[in-house]
Amino acid sequence: MKKNLKKYALPLSIAICIGTIYLCTLTGITTISFGDANKILLNQIFHINLGMENINEGATAIIWNVRLPRVILAFLTGGALALCGAAYQGIFKNPMADPYILGVSSGAALGASIGIVMNFSSNFLGSNGVAILAFGGSFLTILLVYNISRVGRKVPVATLLLSGIAIGQSLGAFMSLLMIFNNDSMTQIIFWVMGSLNGKGWDQVLIVLPYVVIGCVIMLTSVRELDIMLLGEETATQLGVDTEALKKKILFSSSLITAAVVAATGIIGFVGLIVPHIVRMITGPKHRTLVPFSVLFGGAFLILCDTLARSVTSQEIPVGVITAAFGGPFFVYLLRKRKKGGL
Repeated sequence: MKKNLKKYALPLSIAICIGTIYLCTLTGITTISFGDANKILLNQIFHINLGMENINEGATAIIWNVRLPRVILAFLTGGALALCGAAYQGIFKNPMADPYILGVSSGAALGASIGIVMNFSSNFLGSNGVAILAFGGSFLTILLVYNISRVGRKVPVATLLLSGIAIGQSLGAFMSLLMIFNNDSMTQIIFWVMGSLNGKGWDQVLIVLPYVVIGCVIMLTSVRELDIMLLGEETATQLGVDTEALKKKILFSSSLITAAVVAATGIIGFVGLIVPHIVRMITGPKHRTLVPFSVLFGGAFLILCDTLARSVTSQEIPVGVITAAFGGPFFVYLLRKRKKGGL
């Protein structure tokens, strides 16, 4: 019985995610009938016309250009953050590791803040100036943290973590100074830092999608080495794993994925922390199952959080607030469990 359940677990999870995407596309403040929404989706995706002449253009725009790309972006963002969280927790052997632990979010926030203050509105490959500067800030932060931490050809994990925390705090201080001296931009900066999918469309989906796909391929081809790394770096080296090469591959790929996601959506916290733990409790610690299920669970989780954020009240709530509301208590739970020796 258990073998049959394991056999169908992945297809069932994929089906649940597709169902979540579908149902959340139909959900929103603006009321669009179930039948009309289905006609719009069938027409736009499969070019099947079941009476589109009776549906106004506004409803079509809401379903196809607003809700569906937003829901898909939520899935990609949540899946990417959960994927990176699982990878970092495996590399660092630290249950508290998340995609922002190396200061990527602080670099992105500073870059975005500079763009907001300067009213940088240039566009490049579908991204606005703020997103471009956010990505640039994240990437430069990764390089800075890595080079500070490197000792010869090796990068000690403890030094990397401490460098990430130190650089993150420093960049956060610079962002605070920008906010103090630019009161007019403070609200916009705060809203960006909270993380939101509001106003995102197909352009952002197409930007984030390649990073997520490539990230999944890299992680899935590294699952054996990641499992061995759980035994410790010395043991992994004795078993033939090039630990330094693996760390570089995972750290840089995960950081770039996180940078791309943060540039598109702002900082959405706790997804990369809590989802891998929940998945690990269900599937076990092996990365062969942890990686794909983290992507699926993370994507579904963020879709539900974003749907809640845009549907509860007429005033949209930043989705980062919703994920923090769920993630905060879970983080306390992790701390208590670790204190008792359970982690």
